[in-house]
Amino acid sequence: MGGSKNKSPAQKEKSQKKDSNTKKSKKTEKKDDSKTKTSVVIDEGKATKYINDAKVITVQDLARQTDVKISEANSFLKKLLSNGTIERIGGFSGHHIYKSVSGK
Repeated sequence: MGGSKNKSPAQKEKSQKKDSNTKKSKKTEKKDDSKTKTSVVIDEGKATKYINDAKVITVQDLARQTDVKISEANSFLKKLLSNGTIERIGGFSGHHIYKSVSGK
């Protein structure tokens, strides 16, 4: 049932030096970590073929057909929407359904 043992002044000094050295090294290690940005370019030929052949287009289907991430497919669809190549015909809360304007 004893409490914590009092450290001698020399031991206190050593522990303080060790703590300050480890804190500095941890900060420098965090600065060394650099995030790499990976960008995936969507195959526009494959994407336009899918868009022209499909009755309706969803972000998930486009991502699956072109083998890219959903975020990349979504940005591609938004670009086409601003160009007027496709139009939004339904959906809500980010799950939109699109249709090709020049399609069948």
